[in-house]
Amino acid sequence: MLDSVDPFIGTEATDLPAAQGLAATWWWPKPQVGNTHPGACHPLGMVSACACSGAYPTGYGRYGISTEGAPPELFDDYLASGFTHFQQSGTGAIRKYYNYFRVTPMIEPLDALGTRWRLRDEEASPGYYAATLENGIRCELTVGEKTAVHRYTFPASSSSRVVLDFSYGGLAIEHGATVPLRAGIESLGQGGARGTVVMEGIPLSIHVEADTPNWRQLVWYDRRRVDGGTRLDFDYIRRTTLRPFGLMFMGPTRAGQTVELRMGFSMRGTEQARENLERALPGGAGFDVCRNKTRQAWSSYFSQVEVEGGTPERREVFATSLYHSLIKPCFADDESPFWPSDGPFAYDIATMWDMYKTQFPLLTALNPKRGADMLESLVRVAEEEGNLPIGYRMARGSDRFFRQASALAHTVLADGFQLGLEGLEWDWALVHMQDDLRRGYGEEFAERGVVHPVSHTLDLAVGYWCTAIVARGLGDERLALELESKSRAWTNAFGPDGLLRDSSFYEGGRWNYSFRLLHDMASRIELAGGDAAFTALLDRFFGYGPEPARFEGLNNEPDMEAPWAYHYAGRPDRTAEVVHAALAHRFGTGRGGLPGNDDSGALSSWYVWASLGLFPVAGQNLFLVNAPAFKGGRFRFGGNDFELVTTGHEESGIGADASPSAQYVQSARLDGRPLEHGCITGTQLHGGGRLEIELGPAPSAWATKLRPPSASDRPQEFPS
Repeated sequence: MLDSVDPFIGTEATDLPAAQGLAATWWWPKPQVGNTHPGACHPLGMVSACACSGAYPTGYGRYGISTEGAPPELFDDYLASGFTHFQQSGTGAIRKYYNYFRVTPMIEPLDALGTRWRLRDEEASPGYYAATLENGIRCELTVGEKTAVHRYTFPASSSSRVVLDFSYGGLAIEHGATVPLRAGIESLGQGGARGTVVMEGIPLSIHVEADTPNWRQLVWYDRRRVDGGTRLDFDYIRRTTLRPFGLMFMGPTRAGQTVELRMGFSMRGTEQARENLERALPGGAGFDVCRNKTRQAWSSYFSQVEVEGGTPERREVFATSLYHSLIKPCFADDESPFWPSDGPFAYDIATMWDMYKTQFPLLTALNPKRGADMLESLVRVAEEEGNLPIGYRMARGSDRFFRQASALAHTVLADGFQLGLEGLEWDWALVHMQDDLRRGYGEEFAERGVVHPVSHTLDLAVGYWCTAIVARGLGDERLALELESKSRAWTNAFGPDGLLRDSSFYEGGRWNYSFRLLHDMASRIELAGGDAAFTALLDRFFGYGPEPARFEGLNNEPDMEAPWAYHYAGRPDRTAEVVHAALAHRFGTGRGGLPGNDDSGALSSWYVWASLGLFPVAGQNLFLVNAPAFKGGRFRFGGNDFELVTTGHEESGIGADASPSAQYVQSARLDGRPLEHGCITGTQLHGGGRLEIELGPAPSAWATKLRPPSASDRPQEFPS
């Protein structure tokens, strides 16, 4: 399946075949572009590397800033002024952007630095990116967890160059540049160099080893060589005083001659950067070794997910979705610049609002150790910076995204606790979970039981419920009851029409926030007037009937779980229809194959789970079950083997190849026992087993009587 990955999917404006049926009624409120990049990435690694034009938002591509609709073109072709490191994946507006340590191979004078050359013959696969610049230089990139290796094949030239720009960062858009505050470079001779730049409060260091025999190396400033100089130091840089500066290797090349640059990175100084490089590529091992090791790392994940059936196009989209789901967050073990101890440090949680529903459960299923590391890192951020983050980048400040949502880290912590993830001090995690509930909008919620934006009322109520789970699990029944009492305030968010009250909303409205999977869906449905009334609201939302649809069709994050709300009203057939329409018509092959921002893999991981007929309910240790898009599969979840088997499966494709109607679950069995609730626990999924699903062309009575559990249910209503 690894060979089916196409890293170019999502790099261009959405270009999908015209949707049919239900999907044709959905709309697109946000940018219609995936905002991914095809650069070299290591799974969950610290470093990525890609061609950089300065386009929004990853640095790769042709587009400028877009907040809705098709993105405007910034460039008329694919261009690059060099190759940069550290990119986001699929995000939109997150204020600042990386693209640090630009490397530019040239046969032109140094004055030409910053020229954008057209890219030709691009190639990309997991861990590898290549392109030819119009000046004839073939460029190849690969990365390790904390390293990057560049290989350039030059034409014949009397003065070829490889130029490292330490001052470059950000994007070629208004207010998009990132300016270093301090910097230092040192040329070590014999192909070696090192340096540090302080960007957004982060001291990012690099150690460079260049395979450039008989070439000169020197430092440069303001596009002029510093003759005889081996160091540059800047104690304080302002945007108005910045002049480009960096390092250069130069010498003659014969046609076809290759030059390699090996780079180690660290947030704890140049010596640790050197150690990171030596540890990953001992003895000066180069490009091919690094590429092969990274491909093996990708293979270790892909070997855990094997699906049967599916058209070639569907398998390509699925494989690429799995790939995009495992690029972020970045793990930089023993690298935190903010606290001195070793241990996990995770960043590019950009943002929790996007990732907590689908991406984190997938990461934890495939790599429980990394899932635990992420939770430990979240708690450590709270210790050091004062709050559990909603989003966290390689920059100072864990409260940057507080307007998006509240208390989302509580959901992943509750899931991790219920799964029994090891390595965390759960007593200490509970302290931070409880404290964090009163930060930001939480103080007002604690006093009044409601807060605006009203979606934060739901966030905080769920956060209280998730914290109660941990408290009860640790034996603090009094605290658990107190927290559960506060969690019931979610009802204050809803009006008499069964929808959220009028309020302001972050990138959405009351309709698409109204169908969140709460911890007490049974009471939520009663509040709306019962099963029929709740189903009628959902039907209107998704476009059944004559009224205009409001579903954003996976173009936006808040309503990505909404199709599964039907499960709680006894209508899993509707879930099947909506999810089938989304899988068939909102995803495709080619650069324009995503319906909206991929948002650090949140959208792609939705596709992975939905294709398997599963959906994780955040914070509840629960997976809803529905009709999968594949005939079956074998997976390694939680370190154990989980098998999916279907009978009656009929093949369907995507786009123009999609079948006209969904399939429906007729019956399901888990390890030979009937499964009537339409769900399994996360513990069951991680524990391994065999899920058998019988499919048919018409709705059945399956999961219409027994519903997934809710907080107001009696415990015996849902067997463990």
